[in-house]
Amino acid sequence: MMLVESLMMTVASIVPNFLMGIIAGGGIQGLMMLGSGFFRLPNDLPKLLWKYPVYYIAFHKYAYQGPYKNDYEGLYFSSDQTGGLDAIISGEEILRDEFQVEMGYSKWVDLGILLGMVVVYRVLFLVIIKTVEKVKPAISKFISVKPQQMTQVMENPTATAVHMS
Repeated sequence: MMLVESLMMTVASIVPNFLMGIIAGGGIQGLMMLGSGFFRLPNDLPKLLWKYPVYYIAFHKYAYQGPYKNDYEGLYFSSDQTGGLDAIISGEEILRDEFQVEMGYSKWVDLGILLGMVVVYRVLFLVIIKTVEKVKPAISKFISVKPQQMTQVMENPTATAVHMS
């Protein structure tokens, strides 16, 4: 939840309109979900866009794989897929072969990556806000046109009108 809030804060700091911020944030979330390996297994994702930048940037990948590792590592299951022989399949085999989870690191690394992403998004939000705070007045000053002042000059304000008869 903190990660989603951090991402949405960063998006909101970039997008000037409230409604457009919600739409843009929802779109980014949707793209991350599509490329995270939940709807399609990681090896089935197209390599060019979805696998390499989106799959590794999407925090959903780490949010899915951490609990999978927590639930399946260390467990053993009996299998009927071996043609009638009672075989034992480990949870690690299921994770690696069926779910295509990266087993090179632990569930705690997944959690650490998620917490690191929270920090990165919050720092990015701070940088964007401070940059806008400094740059926006300079841009406004550069773009704005000073209004012309109308001045009214009276030659002799204490004189009264001359009446001629």
